[in-house]
Amino acid sequence: MSDVIDRPPNEAPAIRVTAMPSDTNPYGDIFGGWLMSQMDLAAASVASRHSGGRAVTIAVDAMTFHRPVFVGDEVSVFGRLVHVGRSSMKVDVETWRRARGEQSHEKVTQASFTFVAVDDQRRPRPAPPLPSPATASIAAA
Repeated sequence: MSDVIDRPPNEAPAIRVTAMPSDTNPYGDIFGGWLMSQMDLAAASVASRHSGGRAVTIAVDAMTFHRPVFVGDEVSVFGRLVHVGRSSMKVDVETWRRARGEQSHEKVTQASFTFVAVDDQRRPRPAPPLPSPATASIAAA
């Protein structure tokens, strides 16, 4: 697990929640499916904001679970738009945990989610191009 670093991304998370007892698997750890659903919600938020409307999940690639999450942990999910096609968008997602009462963070999962922008009839529609780094810097200012 040498690729796991102990500092989350600098930007604000797309989602931040507290893991609850109802989110556990039979062994008492947080259920991987719950984590994946939080990641999908965060990635969908990034894709919908970029496309200016509805975007639907069509694929999840390279889902990796690095460490467990425990009841009471603060879970922060970060999403970054990395590719845009005609109607598709790829969002890389990282999930980090912070134990209650502690300041250190651990990366617990990561994956790539692919979305398609859709119209009111649920048909693919064009997505805006990925902003260039110079344009993104200007927009953030």
